Amino acid sequence: MVFMPFNFLFVWLVGLLSSGILGGGIYILYEWYTGELAETSYLVGGVAMVLWSLGGRFISLPLFRRGGTDEPKLMRSKTVKRVERPDGSVIQVEFYGPEDGQPIILSHGWGPNSTVWYYAKRQLSDRFRIIVWDMPGLGKSTRPKNKDYSLEKYARDLEAVVAIAGDKPVVLLGHSMGGMIGLTFCRLFPEHLGRKVAGLILVDTTYTNPVKTCIGSNILRKLQKPLLEPLLYLAIVLSPFLWLMTWLSYLNGLLHVNVELSGFTGKETRGQLEFSSLLSALGSPGVLARGTLGMFKLEETDTLRTINIPCLVVTGASDIAVLPPTGVRMKAELPNAELITLQPAGHMSLMERNQQFSEAVSAFCTEIL
Repeated sequence: MVFMPFNFLFVWLVGLLSSGILGGGIYILYEWYTGELAETSYLVGGVAMVLWSLGGRFISLPLFRRGGTDEPKLMRSKTVKRVERPDGSVIQVEFYGPEDGQPIILSHGWGPNSTVWYYAKRQLSDRFRIIVWDMPGLGKSTRPKNKDYSLEKYARDLEAVVAIAGDKPVVLLGHSMGGMIGLTFCRLFPEHLGRKVAGLILVDTTYTNPVKTCIGSNILRKLQKPLLEPLLYLAIVLSPFLWLMTWLSYLNGLLHVNVELSGFTGKETRGQLEFSSLLSALGSPGVLARGTLGMFKLEETDTLRTINIPCLVVTGASDIAVLPPTGVRMKAELPNAELITLQPAGHMSLMERNQQFSEAVSAFCTEIL
């Protein structure tokens, strides 16, 4: 799921709609079977509602999205390390590319897992040592037993990944929440900057509570305490039910609509939209709610001025999850930063404009190293 402070509300609504259509179809078929609804049109309507609920995406995707020549897949590496953490979580860390290559650690956003880096792994691993990790609670990393999903927890996890990256200084690359973790890392571990960490790449991310830097921020800031936070706590309680509704909306294609509106500009391929929607459905709503509550506490404005290593800020020109002026502000505050705007691109610029994204990353890493 592409993170937006109100995104889960839309997911709930389409999930409820999906459940209602499936339930309605089953009810109509039952009434037809018992003879209460005798006309054939009821049978046809009930069957259509059930079939659409369970497979509508197979109709909508081919009709409205073009295919691509290189569609993303759930690609995993055979070179893996499992890192145990003090809180009981275990981190899945995967390695791609030459062992002696310059290491780049990729931190994914909130909702998907490390397989979201499909294009970056393929396009950068010919010369760089690409290291990806699943944040605990997502992908193949286990959940923390103390239920700590704070940015500080994940920044400490990132330090553990840096520790196993090899002898060369690494470049940290974070997308969305991954960028927030990178900034939190810089605050918690300033001694690593310039020594263990040679550069920082911030992609479609923010330096402060994301409610303040997304579309509709004025109203969302007023709704955060009285509405958004209570609903997120409710999502933790209702997680299994919400997960079922999310999978229904994935099967019928409504989840794809949400993912496109929040993450893309309409230029994405059929496979990119399908892949992103699948990753959205895989994440537990309870885990996602806890992580979102953690992001509400982000405040790294002062940290920006202390990051004394080369930085690259990448933003999608049409990003509504993190508005482009956020990147401009970060570039101005960071002592040594470059800003690149990808277009047309939304919050998922790393996928929608994957070739340009990889070229920008490669050029930055080559220049500083």
